[in-house]
Amino acid sequence: MRKRVVVTGMGVVAPNGVGVPAFREALKAGRSGIQRHESLQKLNFSCQIGGIPDLCEEDILKVIPGPEYRKLNECQVYAALAAVECARSSGIEVDLSKDIKDGSVDWQTGVMLGCGIGGMDAILEEMGPALADADQAEPGRGPAPMGADIVPKIMGSSASVVVGRFLGLGGPTSSNSSACNTGTEAIFAGFNMIQLGYADAMYVGGAEGSHYGIWAGFDAMRDVLCSKYNEMPEKGSQPMAANACGFVPGSGAGVLRIETLESARRRGAPILAELLSGYCNSGGQRDGGSMTFPNPEGVVRCVRRTVKDAGVQPTSIGLINGHLTSTGADPAEVSSWMKALELPPERFPLIQSTKSMIGHALGAAGAIEAVAAIDQLDLGYVHPSINCEETHPGIQAVASSIPRACVERPLELVIKASFGFGDVNGCLLFKHWDGR
Repeated sequence: MRKRVVVTGMGVVAPNGVGVPAFREALKAGRSGIQRHESLQKLNFSCQIGGIPDLCEEDILKVIPGPEYRKLNECQVYAALAAVECARSSGIEVDLSKDIKDGSVDWQTGVMLGCGIGGMDAILEEMGPALADADQAEPGRGPAPMGADIVPKIMGSSASVVVGRFLGLGGPTSSNSSACNTGTEAIFAGFNMIQLGYADAMYVGGAEGSHYGIWAGFDAMRDVLCSKYNEMPEKGSQPMAANACGFVPGSGAGVLRIETLESARRRGAPILAELLSGYCNSGGQRDGGSMTFPNPEGVVRCVRRTVKDAGVQPTSIGLINGHLTSTGADPAEVSSWMKALELPPERFPLIQSTKSMIGHALGAAGAIEAVAAIDQLDLGYVHPSINCEETHPGIQAVASSIPRACVERPLELVIKASFGFGDVNGCLLFKHWDGR
């Protein structure tokens, strides 16, 4: 028998707001967190703007004790901060000031938290200089010490194991990496763990750092990133707009606590939404699909399967939180949504891009955007998709469905999707929680 899965907590570290309340305020106001960064200017990047969470060491140390903080890379810090907020908002007590090893283990809760390229800061700032020093050293001297924490800082599962350690999780603990689909795929994977009975609850989501090494490869591709708005960074991310010229890189983390309805009710936990269904697939890099562009048929099949598995009608969907990156792929994505939902323009749901305010957070994108989707569903509002005053000609048919200002509106269903490099797709469908 299929289990009902609900969202009972959220945490977010985003370029325009750290913590769900600050993030919500920025979303409603249509406030961008994208800025120009001196480090990118010095490196002569074509794209010198990006979305980086506004965090100082003092803020971090309020949550993560100094000895623990010094063991982490940037991606792990973002993941830990979002996970602690998520747990606390769900009614779970977290006190990192005590010795973690003395705490109990929650054997029925696991974590699936991914990243795209996280750990590059440790590789380039710690490992790289040590190895370069060794290359110039006298024979037999070996590399300079890198510290005992270097491997945990660079291994692919680093974000998830830190969350598991801080929260004392004994259930399935793993990481995924599926490019821009990572965060969405992690939520779907955690949903499946619960359905299979391997856990009562899962912390799910994604995290990504902001080190220039993560963004350098994209900048080298030239036409992929936005390079025309270095002087006006808040205008750089223009999903669905006629002047969109490439995505703006971003960073941060988003974490959800999902659990069975029985578990949530047993704990007396707050319920923010119900996760009805999800699905992930690939277009096989055929029929127009490639390493950097999705096969439209794969996108359509992914959305349709998600809606079908939820047992709902497309007409009930009030909002699409799309992938929508501010690239030439946006019109094709909107066309795929129209084909998948089979709705005429006048009945098409509202469609938005959270990336218009935070940029493309890569492995964290789907998770941060899922937090935005659930918050809107829970509180009954639709945030604007900014910088879309002039809609792309290929999207004119549904231009009236793009919110340019915050709309206060009750929502029954919100659908969220991500489409990543490698022609991989993910989709999630959330339902407003009405207590039934």
